[in-house]
Amino acid sequence: MRIMLLNPPFLNKYSKSSRSPAVNKSGTIYFPLWLSYAAGVLDREGHELQLVDAPARCLTKENTLKKIEAFQPELLVVDTSTPSINSDLAFCRAVKEVLPEVKICLVGTHASACVDEILPEHAWVDFIARREYDYTLKELAEKLHSPEQYAEITGLSYMSEGQVVNNPDRDYIRNLDELPFVSEVYKKYLDIKDYFYAHVSYPTVSIFASRGCPSRCFYCMYSQVMFGKQYRRRSAQNLFDECVYITQNFPEVKEILIDDDNFVVDQESVKEFCRLMIENKVKLKWIVQVRVTLQYETMVVMKKAGCKLIVAGFESGNQQILNNMHKGITLEQSLKFNQNARKARLRVHGCFMVGNPGETKETMLETLEFAKKLRLDTAQFFPLMVYPGTRAYDWAKRNNYLQAASYDDWLTAEGLHNCVLTTPEVSSQELVDFCDYARRKFYLRTKYIVMKLGEVLTSLEDAKKTFKAFGTFRKYLFGRGKAW
Repeated sequence: MRIMLLNPPFLNKYSKSSRSPAVNKSGTIYFPLWLSYAAGVLDREGHELQLVDAPARCLTKENTLKKIEAFQPELLVVDTSTPSINSDLAFCRAVKEVLPEVKICLVGTHASACVDEILPEHAWVDFIARREYDYTLKELAEKLHSPEQYAEITGLSYMSEGQVVNNPDRDYIRNLDELPFVSEVYKKYLDIKDYFYAHVSYPTVSIFASRGCPSRCFYCMYSQVMFGKQYRRRSAQNLFDECVYITQNFPEVKEILIDDDNFVVDQESVKEFCRLMIENKVKLKWIVQVRVTLQYETMVVMKKAGCKLIVAGFESGNQQILNNMHKGITLEQSLKFNQNARKARLRVHGCFMVGNPGETKETMLETLEFAKKLRLDTAQFFPLMVYPGTRAYDWAKRNNYLQAASYDDWLTAEGLHNCVLTTPEVSSQELVDFCDYARRKFYLRTKYIVMKLGEVLTSLEDAKKTFKAFGTFRKYLFGRGKAW
């Protein structure tokens, strides 16, 4: 069967696979991660595939339509996100006008959360594959031409006799080792030079080591909308084997990003992976997302195995705000984590957000001072972005804190994050202004500039990465910002 998996045209360099989809100020553009994993499953079944990432390739709607017409897919799988959903749906309608026989299946966070909102109003959408959709698409491809069997496909939603049919949820994939390497999909269907992460040397590839999250953070759409609370991890051997594959098939890649938030939940498995990397002398640096519960002894082994930088969500410098968002960490843990990372000679990228329940101007300033207190390689400051399907969205909607006429308002005209949250204590504009202010205060400190100059002068790779990110980021850093 001919199947096209499509990240449809929208804004150039729009990162739909990001936890907060947008055009990134640092120039970062994510791989189409979940489309790629699903493509691997379909490729293994022998289907004729195309994987098209229009925003990464800067394809226009006309260019993309021509690609679809030329390929004549029987099934078109279209990724969605909240900020792009109106554009995604309009493009699907245009496809149906050109190819009325093609079956269109939406996937992704927004479609999963808004099935009953989308299907009754958009007749040109045939299906929505909810949540973790790798095997839902596999089964849909098998039964596409047998409508009487649609009811058998768990995780699938569609219209029947004027009513939305939501088949039972599909069980989450228990054995992640059975999935093909996503890097094999990149090799076959994408150009890795289209993708860039500001904190990772270019070019790179991004992979995942686990799915599902046992934490309770009330804002995260990955755990609440897509992959659930059941933590599932690839084996150390399987992850190691993919790293070896990357070194053999992407010789230009010197660093990779292991992008799941929960890489270090099972620290014994982390140590086993590191042991394999060390004993086999794999020359590959890696960057990984972690929680501040990561222990020092694990950090030491990670550093020895090639880990260069760890990305941590500190989120706030106020303990009550952390408690209100159900982050499950303490300020003391964050400080100890940062001290241990310095001791283990691991760089740290810190993530901070403002606008959570109870946030005030005073607690936001506490977060900035906390960030400056930490020894961080880089940092990001964002207002809380609330997405359908999360408790954060429900909280905002229930309290009439949402200031948006449509989903288009989740982004600015140029595609940057736009805060749609206004609380009695802080307005959406104040949240955005604060993040710009915090960014300047963090990066334009003499102490930070001296540290960064030292890195650039002693490492060619650091210099390349820093200057590439700075080229895009500087207009936001030095642009005239409002006083705080």
